[in-house]
Amino acid sequence: MKKIIFTLLCVFSISATFSQTDISGTVKDKAGVPITGANLLIVGSSSGATSDFDGNYSFSSSLEGTQTVKISYLGYESQEKVVTLEGSPINLNFVLQEGGNALDEVVLTASATFRSQKETPMSISSIKQREITKLSANSQADIIRSIPGITAEGGGGETATNVFVRGLPSGGQYVFNPLQYDGMPLMSTFGLNSSAHDVYARPDIGFKGVEFVRGGAAVLYGAGSVAGIINYTSKTGDSNDENIINLEWADKGRLKTDFYTGGKLGGEDSNTYYAFTGFVRKDDGPIETGLPTKGVQFRANIKKKFENGSFTVHGQFINDKAQFFLPLPLDGNRKRIAGNDGEDVSQLLSGELANTSFLTAGGVYESPIEDGVFTQGGYLMADFNYDFADDLKFKSKVKYANYKHNFALYVGGNGDNNNPITLNDYVGNVAPGNLGFTAQYQGTSTTINGSDLVVDNLHVDRLRPMTDYSGEASLTKTLEVTNGTHNITGGVYLARTEAEDVNYQYRVLSEFNNNPQLVNLSYVDAGGNDVTFSTGGLYNRIGMTSNKFLSQNKTAFYLTDEMVFDKWRFDVGFRIENTEGTFSNGNIVESQVYDDATLTPELANVNFADGSFTRANVSATDWAVSLAGLYKLSDPVNLYANFSRGFFFPQIRGFTPIASGVTGSKYDSEKITQFEVGAKLGTAKLKGSVAAYYVGLSDRIKIDQGFVSGTLVDLTRSEQSTRTIGLEASFDYSLADNLSLRGTATYQDHEISKNVSTDLTNNTSSTTNEGNELARQPNFLGSIGLHYDDNQFDALFSINHTGSKFAADNNTVELDAISIARIGAGYMFKMGDNEDSDDTLRLGFSVFNLFNDEGVTEGDPRNVNQAGDAEFFFGRPILPRRFFLTATFSF
Repeated sequence: MKKIIFTLLCVFSISATFSQTDISGTVKDKAGVPITGANLLIVGSSSGATSDFDGNYSFSSSLEGTQTVKISYLGYESQEKVVTLEGSPINLNFVLQEGGNALDEVVLTASATFRSQKETPMSISSIKQREITKLSANSQADIIRSIPGITAEGGGGETATNVFVRGLPSGGQYVFNPLQYDGMPLMSTFGLNSSAHDVYARPDIGFKGVEFVRGGAAVLYGAGSVAGIINYTSKTGDSNDENIINLEWADKGRLKTDFYTGGKLGGEDSNTYYAFTGFVRKDDGPIETGLPTKGVQFRANIKKKFENGSFTVHGQFINDKAQFFLPLPLDGNRKRIAGNDGEDVSQLLSGELANTSFLTAGGVYESPIEDGVFTQGGYLMADFNYDFADDLKFKSKVKYANYKHNFALYVGGNGDNNNPITLNDYVGNVAPGNLGFTAQYQGTSTTINGSDLVVDNLHVDRLRPMTDYSGEASLTKTLEVTNGTHNITGGVYLARTEAEDVNYQYRVLSEFNNNPQLVNLSYVDAGGNDVTFSTGGLYNRIGMTSNKFLSQNKTAFYLTDEMVFDKWRFDVGFRIENTEGTFSNGNIVESQVYDDATLTPELANVNFADGSFTRANVSATDWAVSLAGLYKLSDPVNLYANFSRGFFFPQIRGFTPIASGVTGSKYDSEKITQFEVGAKLGTAKLKGSVAAYYVGLSDRIKIDQGFVSGTLVDLTRSEQSTRTIGLEASFDYSLADNLSLRGTATYQDHEISKNVSTDLTNNTSSTTNEGNELARQPNFLGSIGLHYDDNQFDALFSINHTGSKFAADNNTVELDAISIARIGAGYMFKMGDNEDSDDTLRLGFSVFNLFNDEGVTEGDPRNVNQAGDAEFFFGRPILPRRFFLTATFSF
């Protein structure tokens, strides 16, 4: 290590003397309006700049001789101009024409230099904010569902999207592809409490767009990744001088207002810029539960530009409550079942459970069930960029985040009577031989008809506050050689995350209806004793079931070289990382806290912590390497290949201490190998890419949850190895002026090559499921869509298709394919009397799930042995059809 550091210092201290040529100019559109944020680059080098607030740019280069300056900006055609660099200042002015190729966009993720998507030897997909706004997205799934290689499930609502990447096994969420804002992850580590990254922030209109980078150098930079990085890039006032208000209405009671404002702070000579964005919204849907989704988010940044760099401070505040939808009982054909009122039941969460509370040995517990997925807090991040010289650049980011976070998990249809059953049959099951019973709806004196359907339910409150500290610093040295350029980057990444995972559970008896009424049941047992079975709708006050405190540190160093040689580009890099973590597992005991003699033991006794803990530390070190190359076959075609060997540190929560300082198994990294070869095409009519890939994963640790004595616990722990071979393609074909056909397709053949499963309740192990396909991963997925946009009228019609897949690794239940259609259109009105005014108003609409597909996204993740041909099926259908109206005012 000392030799590596010494070599780095030597490389960065070398400063060859080159003649410098200053290049400057302006960038405007055909109407003479300055264009902010256009990217300029000397082809085949890392020398370049971005146009500022007034469309001006300037940079210096030590290159000599004949060179080509290329400019690109989203929505405009790229241009190139040939110049001769010989030390004298050069002035180049550009007038851009509307049009453009998405492959010419500059890559912002997992790259140390300016380069376009077409010039990067990785698979890259990007979606711009204008397209996201038109979608009226319900969740992250709606945004990234069309990206090849991605299976995105959004049936749960706005948060906790399940994301599966290139046949890698996971329970969803963002296990193998961290979610980043402005190059830093929303959460630096994964597995301390299993909450998905998207619970900590929501998309808004203050982003330029989102990039998804897969494979290659994605394993090296920043927080690192084993499969890919999802990165949202914020607008800043120097590149987005504008004001936007977006009003959104949808059926089922959705009202949302988004806003963005950005520009210059101070006078004309100021180099300080601001951006402020956010939303306020309230929503009774997309499935009505009686408990609304509501909240606010604000984000802002202030950017100071100076001669050789910039300093930007980003901040976020969120106070949001989003209802979450879990699987529920369906009929044998996997369709929704009619309730007592004749309406199909879409959810069993009851608004009557708001303000539920009960006694514990530690005092009164007040359930936050009405808050759904609740997040309050935010982050602060400082982003510093400084050019010591044209060939020596420093970048650094430091971030602090703190969130109060609760995750209300209501499992409708869970218990000994987890399918709809008549009240008479229910009482017969729970009180055989009873001498009579009384059942009333909570808060009323109405006696329930014995033929009405009722059902058992389980609620889990997951209390998960989190604090995260992270930082990254890197130094890039550019070395000009005879035939090309080396861009050598050395960097360090540091992070610490502290999180709690405190769970409370209770069981609920309700009628079988949407937003059901709660049932209070009492009976006289066979011995003539009065028994209170349920009160306040609760029939089992389970209490605390988890009392875990976890922390994890990460330290990583990386060294990369991005090389440019005429028609060739090469990326090589190495990363070494160490992690250390502490797991403190609190002991829980049951005690009697209610002394009413008529109460069942399930109501009288409640679990709570006894104050004792068992603690253990874990640590691991591993390395990653990436090799990639790209060859410019012709102007429109580039060929590329990449190989990476990476790692993933498993979830610490899966390594529960069994004694002080001792975990049940050795903590070690999971190894992942990826190889990809492909081609990128960019012409005036057709742009796209095609790739073949292999992904192999070994030493994977998987935790499956299940029920023991009615309590949700970690049930099995599996050690897995998997492999996937796949093909993916994307295209954008211009059918006519302003009309294009866009599509993606992915085929993946995946299997479990090794699976040793340990039953955590009896500590027995067995080999299972080897040779099977991975759970919840289709073989085929794709999208197709027609898009029209003439900058005044726009319209789209698209279909996303997810092929059939298995509900669990045992492959006993197959879920049918799902196709989600979306249609939308909008018209842009010029506002104001001045024809040159930039003020516009767009009125639009969109319809999600146009044909109301009711396909099931998942079976019962807490019952891997569920049957696929029973009278009832426990599953989660996709969200129903929804209609949106939007008004977007830009000025």
